[in-house]
Amino acid sequence: MSTRYPPRPPATRLIAEDRGLSQERQTRQAPHGQHAQRPPHASPAPRASRSSRYRSADELGRLERIETVRGGVPARLLSALADDMRIPREQLYTWLGLSRATANRKIRDDALLNQDESERTLGLARLLGAVERIVAESGAPAGFDAPAWAAQWLQDPVPALGGRAPAEFLSTADGRAMAASLILQMQSGAYA
Repeated sequence: MSTRYPPRPPATRLIAEDRGLSQERQTRQAPHGQHAQRPPHASPAPRASRSSRYRSADELGRLERIETVRGGVPARLLSALADDMRIPREQLYTWLGLSRATANRKIRDDALLNQDESERTLGLARLLGAVERIVAESGAPAGFDAPAWAAQWLQDPVPALGGRAPAEFLSTADGRAMAASLILQMQSGAYA
């Protein structure tokens, strides 16, 4: 007896709604060795406000995250992350352990990231979403820019990491989990 699973979820709400890529999951399967591209008729959706752009990535369920990563995240999310965090794309690629040439080519070709690249990219988007959620729960101070704040925090030495910056650990799942844990400790008032 085969088990029926619900249909695949659309691309993360972060990607679909916030970055104007609602048609991304309707991507054609490309032959082996070629990159999948968005259909030419796909039209962008309106962008979400800067203050909550990444919350939806933080709110994804485990199964949604798995399906999104398996299906591939649009490479242009890398550009959006770098722009929103106000850092050069090359710095973002270094943090995530991505090849600069490959990432730039996939952005240029409007392609999807592979599973490993998607997991790293979505993991960072989730981290930014956690910061946005914490700020919103604390009263959402007007003008607070969560992605820019997170970029600065990721670069600063943290005593809990032996004086190393959290960005040094973003290329691994455990490193991203460690950074998320430190952010949650800040919310609870624990010293990190």
